Amino acid sequence: MKCIEITPPADIQTCIQLPSSKSICNRALIINALAGSTCRPENLSDCDDTRVMIEALTHMPETIDIMAAGTAMRFLTAYLSVTPGTHVLTGTERMRQRPIKILVDALRSLGAQIEYTENEGYPPLKITGKALERHSLCLPGNVSSQYISALLMIGPMLAHGLNLELEGEIISRPYINLTLKVMKDFGAKAEWTSDHTLQVAPQPYHPVPYYVESDWSAASYWYEIVALSKHEAVVTLPGLFAQSPQGDAKVAELFEQLGVCTQREGNSVTLKQTHTHTDRMEYNFVNQPDLAQTFVVTCAMLGIPFRFSGLQSLKIKETDRMAALIAEMRKLGYVLEESEGSVLSWNGTRCAPDESPAIDTYEDHRMAMAFAPAALCNSALRIRNPHVVSKSYPRFWEDLLTAGFRITQL
Repeated sequence: MKCIEITPPADIQTCIQLPSSKSICNRALIINALAGSTCRPENLSDCDDTRVMIEALTHMPETIDIMAAGTAMRFLTAYLSVTPGTHVLTGTERMRQRPIKILVDALRSLGAQIEYTENEGYPPLKITGKALERHSLCLPGNVSSQYISALLMIGPMLAHGLNLELEGEIISRPYINLTLKVMKDFGAKAEWTSDHTLQVAPQPYHPVPYYVESDWSAASYWYEIVALSKHEAVVTLPGLFAQSPQGDAKVAELFEQLGVCTQREGNSVTLKQTHTHTDRMEYNFVNQPDLAQTFVVTCAMLGIPFRFSGLQSLKIKETDRMAALIAEMRKLGYVLEESEGSVLSWNGTRCAPDESPAIDTYEDHRMAMAFAPAALCNSALRIRNPHVVSKSYPRFWEDLLTAGFRITQL
């Protein structure tokens, strides 16, 4: 499927079972393995990122190919450092261009044996697992939270635990807190001891039954659909915990500014239009970077100028998401501006849109899913290489069909 055309329905009244949170899945899988459990967590996602993690932990081949799964690359780098055996960890061409030096340097400072097999600072990595005796680290707080989470999760396996100090601004703190939550669920003693210091005791994990909740990041695209619908739209999403540890649960509060209210009943939410929205939106996405694409597209389609900061991590995702957003929004007639390396804004400037716009996805699942709802503001919209959604939400296109969208393969 090289390209599809999406045609929107007249109205939307649907119930969608979202995939489970891959952020929780991948943390739970690593910790479950470190706990020596013989049973997998329940309600695991069927997305690519989780599938490659399951395959790696189940079979532990000499060469582990995690394809485009950045979370798996970071988490497995730490996991393999404390697991007996020698393995080569590799991925797609794009993955081999994504930096990992900060994490490798941190693990080496703890005593890990890691070698670069091609380019210094980038995968593939040759990792020989061993006992790590050192226990203190200092990292900049603005590095990827996945580096920090990878280090925290192996903390209980270190002879003296782990003391981790983060300097300066800490980005994506909710993801760090999510990691601590899952660690504690498996019996670890891990906590913030100050605003910038984390401590993990050398207290082993123990196996426990574990159920993974639905994914709030996936929910964001249904919030977008409700916001952009020209007619009444009601979408029910079961399996979303009211007291969720997921940072992206913030989406419910943020979409209130864009005309969507959230009604809760148990572990289910229903989204409805309020027909009122802000005249301008400003927000720092430092703690929810994966929501940025959704809000960029939604605001522009609604004609709402915006200034979104805290986007520095978007440049090292599956693609440079800031550059990709600028290029693809121009196809729809919107001129975005990047500044300071971390800010994306739109002041209302328009340009002539492409006659039949086709959105490129850049091997990035979130580009496909964030732009698909824009079909509601056009008679139809084309998405190239739509298969990329398998990374986090394999049934996305099927769920759109359930909601009444028409999808034509071109």
